[in-house]
Amino acid sequence: MSRLLTDDEIERQLGDLPDWDRDGEAIVATIEAPDFPTGIRLVDDVAREAEEMGHHPDIDIRWRTSHWRLSTHSEGGLTQLDIELAHRISQAAARLGAHRRG
Repeated sequence: MSRLLTDDEIERQLGDLPDWDRDGEAIVATIEAPDFPTGIRLVDDVAREAEEMGHHPDIDIRWRTSHWRLSTHSEGGLTQLDIELAHRISQAAARLGAHRRG
């Protein structure tokens, strides 16, 4: 089990995650890929990472735009697992030429 992060810890770590924002007890990002196949590849790449971590994001895909929501449901909020997965998602997006939308 991971412990819940404090508000200060969350805000500090979000400073290293410019693609991500806090939304209550979750962190969220909207990422736009260059095209639909690349958007699906991003989801597929992250699926492998998430499976390896045993920690899975909520994902909504609309054409080439994906919406990501991370929270550790078993703990009722944000843990270090969410921060780590956010970093991995952002790194995968950068490798594929995808970027924050908005």
